Parts: sequence; structure tokens; C-alpha cells
Amino acid sequence: MTKVAFLGAGNMASAMVEGILAKQLAQPSELSCFSASGQSAQKLATRTGIAQSANLRELAAACDILVVAYKPQHLPRTDTELAELFRDKLIISVLSGKTLASLHRVFPQSRNLVRTMPNTASRIGAGITGWCAYAKLSDADRTSVDGLLSALGRAIELEEQHLDAVTAVSASGAGFVFEYAAAMQAAAEAAGLPTDVAHTLVTETLLGSSRLLARTNQDPNLLRDQVTSPNGTTFAGLNCLKAADFRGLILNTVLAAKARASELSKDS
Repeated sequence: MTKVAFLGAGNMASAMVEGILAKQLAQPSELSCFSASGQSAQKLATRTGIAQSANLRELAAACDILVVAYKPQHLPRTDTELAELFRDKLIISVLSGKTLASLHRVFPQSRNLVRTMPNTASRIGAGITGWCAYAKLSDADRTSVDGLLSALGRAIELEEQHLDAVTAVSASGAGFVFEYAAAMQAAAEAAGLPTDVAHTLVTETLLGSSRLLARTNQDPNLLRDQVTSPNGTTFAGLNCLKAADFRGLILNTVLAAKARASELSKDS
């Protein structure tokens, strides 16, 4: 892999660096980072052995690919210094809600731009990332993008028009899953189970069910039917969910998240 620099050294940058090193896609000497305060970059460099650049000019000189990984609201609308420093570089953004058009305003002279939408499980290499490119990638750049995103988990290339839905389903969706887990745990405790037992049962049920769904690649409706006996316990619980319009609630939840993602993208 060609040399990669990280502009920002927060959770997502850390996840990518650690994943790249764990998969031996690059050596620490081929990676560098920079953060405005210097503190997060210093911590990342110390923990992983990658280089910490003293300034943007040094960061640009040390890389062929720039991963933009600071807070989305810090992306300027235009910045002549950034445009010139990262001329002809491949820019990969992990900034939520920032469109390819907004990235192009900041990096108009880059050789290409890639917008990504990872999710929180990327921190442990188990994420799913939707991504799109400003223009057709060269074979070398596609290999680099595939390698970098594989450090976070799986990746799916999509047209940019789908990125807001990706945000709602997989990025925000992780939060919905955690809320469901919290509700299940509270219900387990209400049913009389100790907190630690409730937590273990809920966690393992979610984990095992997800693995079964992934490994069998079966329709979740079919898997649900396989565990539902006529007039049994699952049947009773599912009837409760149906009466409360559970599917309608999930539909509205995802659409609300997508609508907000669209608003944020327009603001960019």
C-alpha cells in the first residue's frame, strides 16, 4: 500500500490505523497522522508507532493518500492551503454527511475523492462501510480503497444517492440495535433475571442470531418462522410486537434517520 496520512486522529482514524497494521497492509513507517491540537495525534502515534506530522505541509509530503477523519463540522467550505498541499492526492473522507461536492470544494485538485460511511463496529474490524467515488478510480486507487476499508470490516460501493439510506440503516442502525438490546435487558431484569445474567443472555442472543442470519443467508422472515411454534412463547411475543406495530415503528425510525442525513448532506 502507498503511504497514507490521517488528517484527524479520533476513533475512526484509530480504527483504520489499527486495522491496517493488524492485517499487515502497511508498516507503521508508511502511516502518519496530524491533529489540530496535536494531542490525539500524539496518542495515536505513541500507541501504534506511526509518525506524527508537525504540520499540514509535513503531512502532505509524507503521503499519497489522505484520509480526512476529523469532525465533519470542521471541514471548511474552501481552503486554498489544503487544495494546494493535497494536489494530486487521493482523498478518502469518513466525515458523516459531507458530500462529494463539498469535498471537491475543499480539494478541487485532488486526483480523486472517495466518500465513505462506516459504522461503530469498525472500531473492532467488524463494521460495514458504504462508499462512492467522485470519478472512476484507477486500478491502483481501487486496490488502495479496498485495502483501507477492509481494515474496518466489509465495504459496499454504491451511488452517492444511497449514502443517506446507508447512514440510516447501518451507521445510525447500530444505535437502534443498542437501544433494542437495552430494552431487552431491562425486560429480562423485569422478568426476574439478575443484571449480569440478563446482559449475557441478551448479548449472546443478538450475537448468535446475527451469526445465524449471516451464515445461512436466509430471509429473516423464514428464520423467524423456524423458531415460532403455533401458539407457543415466540408466537405470543410476536403477536405483542404486531399489535404495537413494531414494523411500522422501525420503518418510521429508519426514515427519520434518513431524512436527517439528507438535511445534513444539504447543509454541507
